[in-house]
Amino acid sequence: HEGLRFAVFPKMAARAAEIDVRGSLELIGRTLGRLHAIGALRKFSHRPALTSERLGWDARDALLDSNFIADMVDAGTLDVGLIDKYAEISATLLEQVDEAFAEYGPMGSIRLHGDCHLGNVLWNERGPVFVDLDDCMSGPRMQDLWMLLSGSLDERRGQWKELVTGYREFHHLDSAELALIEPLRALRMVHHSAWIAARWPDPAFPRAFPWFTSPRFWQEHVSDLWQQLDALKSGEWMQIDKGS
Repeated sequence: HEGLRFAVFPKMAARAAEIDVRGSLELIGRTLGRLHAIGALRKFSHRPALTSERLGWDARDALLDSNFIADMVDAGTLDVGLIDKYAEISATLLEQVDEAFAEYGPMGSIRLHGDCHLGNVLWNERGPVFVDLDDCMSGPRMQDLWMLLSGSLDERRGQWKELVTGYREFHHLDSAELALIEPLRALRMVHHSAWIAARWPDPAFPRAFPWFTSPRFWQEHVSDLWQQLDALKSGEWMQIDKGS
C-alpha cells in the first residue's frame, strides 16, 4: 500500500435498483439531493473538474493517437477511412458541445459522484446506495442526474418529474440546467471509448468489451455520434420539464 491512496468501506449487502417500482426514483432523488447538498459545502482538494477539454478533446486525441487504434489498422481489423470519419464527427460534435456550454454561460460546480448511472446505484433495506466513486469530480449537478433518465420523451418526462421532486426536497436545481443534458451525454460518448481503449492491455477489458474491436461497433459508434449531434442541436431535452 505504500505510496498508494486507498479507501476502506464496510461491507454492505445490496441488490440492483428497481426504478420501475413506484417511488424508487423519488427516493433516489432525495438521496442524491442530500449527497449534493453536502457536496456543495466545499471543494475537492485533488479531484479533476468536468470540462469538454478533459472528457472530450483530450479523450478524443488520446484515442486517435493510441496503440489500440494503430494496432487495429495495422492488422486490417479497422479501416483507415472509418477512423477518418470518427475523427471528423467527434471534432464536429465537440465543437457543438463547446458552443452549447458557451451559450449556457457559467456552470455551477459542486462535488459530484461523476458516474451516476443505475449500475452504480444499489438498494438495501434503507434505500439507494451509491457505489463506484472513482470518477468523482467537480461539475454541474446535472451530470449526476441525466444518466438516470431513459426511454421515450414521455418516459423521461415522468422519470424526471419523480426524480426532481425528491431531489428538490434537499437541494436546489434550476430547470435551465436541462440544457446541459445533451452536451454532457456527448462528452460521455467520446470519453467512454477512449477510456476502454486506454485500458485495453488489462486482460479484464477484452473479456468485458469483446465487441470493442469489431468493425460493426465502430460503424455504429460513428453513426451514434452523428445522431447525438442532431440531438444536441434539436433542443429536445428542454421538453422533458414541460408541464412539470
